[in-house]
Amino acid sequence: MQTKYNDNILYFDDYNLLDVALINKTPFYLYSQNKIVENFKDYETAFSENNHLICYSVKANSNLKILSILAKLGSGFDIVSGGELHRVLEVGGDPSKIVFSGVGKTEDEIRLAISNDILCFNVESLEELKTINSLAIEMKKTANISIRVNPSIDIKTHPYIATGMKDNKFGVDEKEIVSFYEEAGLCEGLKITGIDFHIGSQITEISPYKEALEKVCKIIKKLSDKNIKIGHIDIGGGLGILYNDEKLPSKVDFVDSITNIIKPFGLKILIEPGRSIVGNAGLLISKVLYTKTTPTKNFAIVDAGMNDLIRPPLYNAYHNIKEVFKSGLKPLVYDVVGPVCESSDFLGKERLLCLSSGDFIAVENVGAYGYVLASNYNTRLKPAEFIIIDKKILLIREAETINQVLENEKTCL
Repeated sequence: MQTKYNDNILYFDDYNLLDVALINKTPFYLYSQNKIVENFKDYETAFSENNHLICYSVKANSNLKILSILAKLGSGFDIVSGGELHRVLEVGGDPSKIVFSGVGKTEDEIRLAISNDILCFNVESLEELKTINSLAIEMKKTANISIRVNPSIDIKTHPYIATGMKDNKFGVDEKEIVSFYEEAGLCEGLKITGIDFHIGSQITEISPYKEALEKVCKIIKKLSDKNIKIGHIDIGGGLGILYNDEKLPSKVDFVDSITNIIKPFGLKILIEPGRSIVGNAGLLISKVLYTKTTPTKNFAIVDAGMNDLIRPPLYNAYHNIKEVFKSGLKPLVYDVVGPVCESSDFLGKERLLCLSSGDFIAVENVGAYGYVLASNYNTRLKPAEFIIIDKKILLIREAETINQVLENEKTCL
């Protein structure tokens, strides 16, 4: 995370956070363009001369400005809905660099993707395959498809973000994948272009990728023996990020390990990083409303809650929390909690902080799965989003108003 203290004031991407907190309504998200670009270019450098395409995972953070930054860098995009496709097209993203993942694509979404000639669909079930085929024939088009195999790999991450085990809803069982490709080869509206797998999110080791790749490469050999040719292999998401004290391999070591396995097949490599592009490029700034002491706890009650950042209660995720201004107060151990009327509403527990009412905190590493998971629970308004570009703070999404939240509701029925 690009934060550091200077004269007891926290800086992010060389910007004084106390200044921005004092003049803007809290809570709000703040991103760094420099860090997003750096993270993307790190992947590009790591892949070097290997034939590859980085498809940013839009679900991690779908703000139009962030998508625009990545589109201008030549990024591809991994989408999981028609809405995300609209977002990518809105910022000038190249449809020929878009892969459409997800288990529940609707007919309208499939039609939209086919009409825009996306790179391919990552197909997850036989019924989906047949639906894409029939719609492509109806539209007098050919849809490119890649089939997502479930390699049954157990990984060290939260069970909610593990996606490659046999009891997950994603992908086709590895034992059924060859017959699935044979079925796809009989579909007149489809063109087989690749094979796909995605074993999960926030992975901090290379070994699960290597294990999955070795399984998938055996499948590729079986397909070749049946004269089923593919042009690319999609290895799913990239590496995790440092939230606490995780040990992470470098992107160069990660990419070298996977390319060494894939090279003999001469395939283009697709990768779908999201968290490792934007995760450490974002902060959530919040104001301390009150401090409260009970016989067993000290609480810092802030104006950001689980409606703004649900990762801590949803995944028991750890996010570092820092004071925006370090006062001379004696530090105390606080549970940092929000205003939402739920006991699960917390941003961090047992944190040693110097805080009093009116102070500001910065919650780190929230650029991924932060705002995109925000809600209006308790009729709370979604916060604003800002980005630092060329040492200037730019508003890239205004905070919601109560009128916007209520405008689609009907009272006269």
